[in-house]
Amino acid sequence: MARESIKNKVTITEIARQAGVSVPTVSRVVNGRSDVSPETRSRIEDLLRRHGYQRKSAAQRDRAVLIDLVFNDLDSPWAVEIIRGVEEVAHASGVGTVVSAIHNASGSARQWMTNLRTRASDGVILVTSVLEPRLHEELRRLGVPLVVVDPSGSPSLDAPTVGATNWAGGMAATEHLLGLGHRRIGFIAGPQRLLCSRARLDGYRAALEGADVAVDDALIVPGDFYHAAGFDGCNVLLDLDEPPTALFAASDQMALGAIEALRRRGLRVPEDMSVVGFDDLPEVRWSAPPLTTVRQPLADMGKLATRTVLRLAAGEEPASPRVELATELVVRASTAALAGRS
Repeated sequence: MARESIKNKVTITEIARQAGVSVPTVSRVVNGRSDVSPETRSRIEDLLRRHGYQRKSAAQRDRAVLIDLVFNDLDSPWAVEIIRGVEEVAHASGVGTVVSAIHNASGSARQWMTNLRTRASDGVILVTSVLEPRLHEELRRLGVPLVVVDPSGSPSLDAPTVGATNWAGGMAATEHLLGLGHRRIGFIAGPQRLLCSRARLDGYRAALEGADVAVDDALIVPGDFYHAAGFDGCNVLLDLDEPPTALFAASDQMALGAIEALRRRGLRVPEDMSVVGFDDLPEVRWSAPPLTTVRQPLADMGKLATRTVLRLAAGEEPASPRVELATELVVRASTAALAGRS
């Protein structure tokens, strides 16, 4: 009985490994697709029989497709934009979506995995969250496709990824301020664990170096993408003996927090300090003043991630294992030429 139970738990990943083919190829055979060579089909069918692989019943195949969308936190308009993109594609495809937050806590992540098994999800979109290797392996064992949006610290994660051109965006924001005559440019960083944060910082550094402006580490302060970090980081920069004349925050929310810190000190934007954000959230065009920022296509990232995970769930290969959508500098009223420069 125990041996039979083990046989029934074999996954298409293991079948693919033994057959020397890709997981999507095995999926095509399991789902009765015709686009597999007779020799390969025969080899896979033989392995499926030997392992006693249990194909889904007709009822299981006919049930609605369901995907999991997993964030670290949901208390951000940034997350709302991703959800909007995911829901647009999912709704058009007749697919259900379950949205979860795991807060980078192992207990929360394990509970999510338990819930995932119960609802037999067809795919997972993981957004800027760290998934323990053990849980990632469990997804592989279950044969659940995974797509990662803005991968955190693991570019080698064995899953397709969707991101934005964060380095180019960081460079464009800094070059904009340099072009306005600013040379002391503060930077409020995002979480160090995230690749997107490190890329934005690297773009900032590259732009300064390209303009022969020395990188002053005192002008770089840590942050976490939220308003309070922008408020606190701006105050740290303002307390320097020689404060910056311009500020680049690695998220719009931190840029808005910085603007509030300036307001409370009686300083004006952009007259006393120019401010640039990153994201182009809907709210920033209505801030006072409207925020210059780097637009990253958050909704489009959600759309692409959803199309990719649905391709994987259908046994197809992703169009590309790594996609970066273009960012764009949007100039509004929060930046101006350095005082005294026409």
